[in-house]
Amino acid sequence: MTDLFSLAGKTALVTGGTRGIGLMIARGLLEAGAGKVYVSSRKAEACEQAAEELSQYGTAIPIPANVSTEEGCLGLAEAVAGREDSLHILVNNAGATWGAPLEEFPAHAWDKVVDLNLKAPFYLTRALLPLLRKAATPDDPARVINIGSIDGIMTPGERYSYTASKAGLHQLTRVLAKELGPQAITVNAVAPGPFESKMMAATLEAFGDAIAATVPVRRIGRPDDMAGAAVYLSSRAGAFVTGTVIPVDGGLTAT
Repeated sequence: MTDLFSLAGKTALVTGGTRGIGLMIARGLLEAGAGKVYVSSRKAEACEQAAEELSQYGTAIPIPANVSTEEGCLGLAEAVAGREDSLHILVNNAGATWGAPLEEFPAHAWDKVVDLNLKAPFYLTRALLPLLRKAATPDDPARVINIGSIDGIMTPGERYSYTASKAGLHQLTRVLAKELGPQAITVNAVAPGPFESKMMAATLEAFGDAIAATVPVRRIGRPDDMAGAAVYLSSRAGAFVTGTVIPVDGGLTAT
């Protein structure tokens, strides 16, 4: 059973891996035995701090990049390829949100959010395919994990570009899973519910108790909840799972 969930010897890249859900996942991968986890975000200082924090769990390597553009995605892929011959796990977590009333919702809010939430996972996955293919075997596929959202399943208000981008990412996950499955690369999405992260901080501070009361298990998500889903999808336990969108939300989407 230990081997079933072991990530021993695997190399991973987590975008947006310096805080929130990305940091939770990076830590979980290391605790499950991953040999190396590259953590990436726009700010070099944040990458260094996260790598230092994660070093108590294993080998964490900072690799700053801005993946909001295709050029940034290509640059990150080249940086990883300059250090590694193969990549076992790619976690597309970097994201942004925007909230505003319908009549006031700005055009640039669509570009910013869609560029990072939907286009970046496509560009980066495509750029890293050579490394993923080298890591892939029929019995132990390479893994792509896209971080979606329950907002891409439910119908929240005033986050128009965010909810559309996450729904699009869920569908992109299914399309890529169908195409890359024959190449021994699985593609899945995790759709988090309310978790303690910078994106959710203000909302949870103001309405945390009320939000928790709407969740069937009556609490907010914890780091181990997110780490567990990522480890499952990355390990031999999840080798036959692809094209799925897994809500990690305490049952919120069931309501």
